[in-house]
This record gives sequence, C-alpha cells and structure tokens, in this order.
Amino acid sequence: MKTLKFNHQLAQMIISGKKTSTWRINDEKNLSVDDDVLVVDKVDRVDKSSWLIIGTAHINQILAKRLGEINNADFAGHETYASKDEMMATFRGYYGDDINEKTTVKIVLFDFHPKKPRLWQNSLDTAPLNVTEVKLFTDGGSRGNPGPSASGYVVLDMNDKLMYEGGLYLGITTNNQAEYRALKIGLEEVSKRGAKIVYVYMDSMLVVNQMKGIYKIKNADIIPLQKEISQLASTFQQITYTHVPRELNKLADSMVNEILDADPIDSR
Repeated sequence: MKTLKFNHQLAQMIISGKKTSTWRINDEKNLSVDDDVLVVDKVDRVDKSSWLIIGTAHINQILAKRLGEINNADFAGHETYASKDEMMATFRGYYGDDINEKTTVKIVLFDFHPKKPRLWQNSLDTAPLNVTEVKLFTDGGSRGNPGPSASGYVVLDMNDKLMYEGGLYLGITTNNQAEYRALKIGLEEVSKRGAKIVYVYMDSMLVVNQMKGIYKIKNADIIPLQKEISQLASTFQQITYTHVPRELNKLADSMVNEILDADPIDSR
C-alpha cells in the first residue's frame, strides 16, 4: 500500500482537519484519484522506530500546476507561506536548488480517515485473571533483518484455551531483537495478570538456549535486553523455556504478521 509521510507538525494538522491537501514534486509513488494511502507521522524524523501510521487518505482530486501559477485558491486545506519567496525556499529545501517557478507540482486533495488508537492488545478480558499457571507463546519477525519488525505473544491456560494476545510494532530492527522483545512484553503481560508459573514456547532455538544459559550472547545490543528479561523472569515462582517448531507457534507468528501487514512503513 502506498504511503504519504509528513513531519509531526503537518501530521497533527491532518489529524485536526486543517490540512486536506499535499503538494508533491517528482511523484515517485504515482498517486492517482481514488487511491487509499497510508498517512505516516514521522514523530522523530531521524528515529524511524517512532514513525506512526495515523490513518488513511482517500485521494479525491489531483491538479498539476507550475509553482509560479499557484494562487490563493490552491491553499485551501494546505499550510500557507508568508510570501512566494518563502514557498520557493521551502520546496528547494525538500527537493533541491533546481526548483523554480516553472517546476510542476501535483496538488493532491484528500479526505483523511484516522486510525483508531490500537496497542495491539486483543484481550478477551483486561482484568487480572484467576489463573496462576499459563502457557506463553512468543514470536518476533523482521522483514529485511534489519527491517520493519514486530513482536507478538499469545497466552493460553493449561487447557490450551486462549486467554489474551498482543504485540508491538518495533520499527526498523533485527529478527533477533524482535524475538527478545516478544519474550519481554509477553512476560510483562502475564506478570501483570498475576501468573506465577509460566511455560514459555518459542521457535527461536537461539533465544531459548541463550535464556537457558546454554549459549553465550555475543551481540552487545541484546545483552541489556536479556538482563532485563532475566530479572523479570526471577520474579516468577517457576519459568521454563521450550523450543517448538514454527508450525506449533502459528498463533504468535500470525500476530507478528498481522502487525507488520497493518503497519507497512517503508524505509524511504
């Protein structure tokens, strides 16, 4: 799905309804009327893990004009400039010094449909449960390694009944980091719900053996995260780690893919 990315200030204008158009030069996304496009808030322009999908834009109209022909009517639903010189300077800042009054700009008019706040917490009941012994299945995935990544977890009772599930979009990171983050957020959730005995199941043999102390951790980025997880694990009465084949971890794997499919922010 195509995306339109905005700095945080402009994204907030879109959310508030003050911005309903965007001007684009060199439209590499080939935007068309009736396209539904993901709208991304680059909360921190440098830190891609902070980028959020805030909704979708349905494109109603596209006009092509030279920058020198822009008039007051074209500013409807768009941020304004103090002068034509400021407008030109802004576009040169985005696209380079070759921008001039003859440069063609696409004026894209859209309706914005906000995305409902979602923490990827699909719980059947958010209250603490009267269950102290649970099965925790976790998984993490990175499309690109490193690339867009997510972590997911699923919690079952001892009769394999689904109690709750959830996950987290991580931004750009590695598969191994996503696996560890999945374990961390899963353990945090079962701890919050009152679990005392936890049977952890993962399809990452590496993480399972590292948590058991069989393998050493050589990745410096993982060491602090593993220490946090070990400290959290020590608060349970009992915890075990078991490696399972991927086909037995489909629920957690599906959660990861659901998050990545819903938040497909490309790295450009």
